[in-house]
Amino acid sequence: MDSYQLDAIDHRILENLTLDARMSFVQLAKKLKVSNTLIHQRVKKMKEAGLLKQAVYKLNSWQLGYRSSAFTQIILSDAKLHRKVEEELYKIPEIVECVNIAGRYALLVKIYAVDNRHLRDIIYERIHTIEGVEGTNSTFCFETAFTRGVPLQPVVD
Repeated sequence: MDSYQLDAIDHRILENLTLDARMSFVQLAKKLKVSNTLIHQRVKKMKEAGLLKQAVYKLNSWQLGYRSSAFTQIILSDAKLHRKVEEELYKIPEIVECVNIAGRYALLVKIYAVDNRHLRDIIYERIHTIEGVEGTNSTFCFETAFTRGVPLQPVVD
Protein backbone atom coordinates (compact mmCIF):
# COMPACT_ATOMS: atom_id res chain seq x y z
CA MET A 1 0.00 0.00 0.00
CA ASP A 2 1.71 3.17 -1.16
CA SER A 3 -1.09 5.34 0.23
CA TYR A 4 -0.53 4.60 3.94
CA GLN A 5 0.00 7.92 5.72
CA LEU A 6 1.88 7.94 9.01
CA ASP A 7 0.42 10.10 11.72
CA ALA A 8 2.20 11.30 14.87
CA ILE A 9 1.35 8.13 16.84
CA ASP A 10 2.57 5.85 14.03
CA HIS A 11 5.75 7.91 13.87
CA ARG A 12 6.37 7.53 17.62
CA ILE A 13 5.65 3.79 17.43
CA LEU A 14 8.18 3.36 14.61
CA GLU A 15 10.80 5.49 16.35
CA ASN A 16 10.60 3.29 19.43
CA LEU A 17 10.43 -0.05 17.63
CA THR A 18 13.42 0.79 15.42
CA LEU A 19 15.44 1.46 18.56
CA ASP A 20 14.24 -1.70 20.31
CA ALA A 21 12.16 -4.17 18.31
CA ARG A 22 11.84 -6.38 21.39
CA MET A 23 9.92 -3.73 23.32
CA SER A 24 6.59 -5.22 24.31
CA PHE A 25 3.43 -3.55 23.11
CA VAL A 26 2.43 -3.07 26.76
CA GLN A 27 5.69 -1.19 27.48
CA LEU A 28 5.29 0.84 24.31
CA ALA A 29 1.69 1.75 25.14
CA LYS A 30 2.73 2.94 28.61
CA LYS A 31 5.62 4.94 27.21
CA LEU A 32 3.43 6.62 24.58
CA LYS A 33 0.48 6.98 26.99
CA VAL A 34 -1.95 5.17 24.67
CA SER A 35 -3.84 1.89 24.92
CA ASN A 36 -2.27 -1.48 24.27
CA THR A 37 -5.07 -2.14 21.75
CA LEU A 38 -4.12 0.97 19.79
CA ILE A 39 -0.51 -0.21 19.53
CA HIS A 40 -1.64 -3.64 18.31
CA GLN A 41 -3.98 -2.11 15.71
CA ARG A 42 -1.40 0.37 14.42
CA VAL A 43 1.39 -2.20 14.18
CA LYS A 44 -0.95 -4.62 12.39
CA LYS A 45 -1.92 -1.91 9.86
CA MET A 46 1.73 -0.95 9.29
CA LYS A 47 2.64 -4.61 8.72
CA GLU A 48 -0.21 -5.03 6.25
CA ALA A 49 0.87 -1.84 4.47
CA GLY A 50 4.42 -3.21 4.16
CA LEU A 51 6.00 -0.53 6.37
CA LEU A 52 7.21 -3.08 8.92
CA LYS A 53 9.03 -5.99 7.34
CA GLN A 54 10.54 -7.99 10.18
CA ALA A 55 12.18 -7.61 13.57
CA VAL A 56 15.70 -9.04 13.59
CA TYR A 57 18.85 -9.00 15.66
CA LYS A 58 21.91 -7.39 14.09
CA LEU A 59 24.79 -9.83 14.35
CA ASN A 60 28.35 -8.69 15.00
CA SER A 61 30.25 -10.01 11.98
CA TRP A 62 33.66 -9.55 13.63
CA GLN A 63 32.63 -11.52 16.72
CA LEU A 64 31.31 -14.27 14.45
CA GLY A 65 34.73 -14.61 12.80
CA TYR A 66 34.18 -12.65 9.59
CA ARG A 67 37.40 -10.64 9.35
CA SER A 68 37.05 -9.51 5.72
CA SER A 69 34.28 -7.74 3.88
CA ALA A 70 33.88 -6.05 0.53
CA PHE A 71 31.45 -4.29 -1.74
CA THR A 72 31.66 -5.98 -5.12
CA GLN A 73 30.28 -4.45 -8.30
CA ILE A 74 29.20 -6.94 -10.95
CA ILE A 75 29.22 -6.46 -14.74
CA LEU A 76 26.65 -8.54 -16.61
CA SER A 77 27.13 -9.89 -20.11
CA ASP A 78 23.47 -9.12 -20.81
CA ALA A 79 21.22 -6.87 -18.72
CA LYS A 80 18.32 -9.27 -19.31
CA LEU A 81 20.07 -11.82 -17.08
CA HIS A 82 20.00 -9.71 -13.93
CA ARG A 83 17.12 -11.60 -12.25
CA LYS A 84 18.77 -14.96 -12.92
CA VAL A 85 22.10 -13.67 -11.59
CA GLU A 86 20.37 -12.23 -8.51
CA GLU A 87 18.81 -15.63 -7.81
CA GLU A 88 22.22 -17.29 -7.99
CA LEU A 89 23.83 -14.62 -5.81
CA TYR A 90 21.10 -15.18 -3.20
CA LYS A 91 22.33 -18.78 -2.85
CA ILE A 92 25.70 -17.52 -1.54
CA PRO A 93 25.16 -17.00 2.21
CA GLU A 94 28.16 -14.68 2.62
CA ILE A 95 26.43 -12.15 0.35
CA VAL A 96 24.23 -10.17 2.71
CA GLU A 97 22.92 -7.51 0.33
CA CYS A 98 22.40 -7.16 -3.40
CA VAL A 99 21.22 -3.99 -5.13
CA ASN A 100 20.67 -2.97 -8.74
CA ILE A 101 22.73 0.06 -9.72
CA ALA A 102 23.11 2.27 -12.76
CA GLY A 103 26.18 2.49 -14.96
CA ARG A 104 28.70 -0.01 -16.21
CA TYR A 105 28.08 -2.28 -13.23
CA ALA A 106 24.57 -3.66 -12.92
CA LEU A 107 24.70 -5.10 -9.40
CA LEU A 108 26.41 -4.27 -6.13
CA VAL A 109 26.77 -6.89 -3.40
CA LYS A 110 28.12 -6.77 0.14
CA ILE A 111 30.13 -9.83 1.10
CA TYR A 112 31.39 -11.02 4.49
CA ALA A 113 34.22 -13.56 4.58
CA VAL A 114 36.37 -15.27 7.19
CA ASP A 115 39.56 -13.92 5.62
CA ASN A 116 40.87 -12.58 2.30
CA ARG A 117 41.38 -16.08 0.86
CA HIS A 118 37.73 -16.91 1.61
CA LEU A 119 36.70 -13.61 0.04
CA ARG A 120 38.74 -14.38 -3.07
CA ASP A 121 37.11 -17.80 -3.32
CA ILE A 122 33.63 -16.29 -3.07
CA ILE A 123 34.40 -13.79 -5.83
CA TYR A 124 36.29 -16.05 -8.23
CA GLU A 125 34.84 -19.49 -7.51
CA ARG A 126 31.21 -18.55 -6.78
CA ILE A 127 30.37 -15.18 -8.35
CA HIS A 128 32.49 -15.37 -11.52
CA THR A 129 31.12 -18.83 -12.32
CA ILE A 130 27.53 -17.59 -12.49
CA GLU A 131 26.20 -17.52 -16.05
CA GLY A 132 25.87 -13.90 -17.13
CA VAL A 133 28.59 -12.48 -14.87
CA GLU A 134 31.19 -10.82 -17.09
CA GLY A 135 33.39 -9.25 -14.43
CA THR A 136 33.66 -7.69 -10.99
CA ASN A 137 35.28 -4.81 -9.17
CA SER A 138 35.72 -5.01 -5.39
CA THR A 139 36.25 -2.39 -2.73
CA PHE A 140 37.51 -3.87 0.52
CA CYS A 141 36.16 -2.61 3.83
CA PHE A 142 38.46 -1.82 6.74
CA GLU A 143 35.64 -1.28 9.22
CA THR A 144 32.04 -0.13 9.41
CA ALA A 145 31.77 3.25 11.09
CA PHE A 146 27.99 2.93 11.45
CA THR A 147 24.86 1.47 9.94
CA ARG A 148 21.31 2.63 10.39
CA GLY A 149 17.86 2.19 8.99
CA VAL A 150 16.06 4.59 6.70
CA PRO A 151 15.07 7.84 8.46
CA LEU A 152 11.43 8.55 9.13
CA GLN A 153 9.92 11.39 7.12
CA PRO A 154 8.50 14.23 9.20
CA VAL A 155 4.80 13.90 9.98
CA VAL A 156 2.69 16.09 7.69
CA ASP A 157 -0.53 17.29 9.29
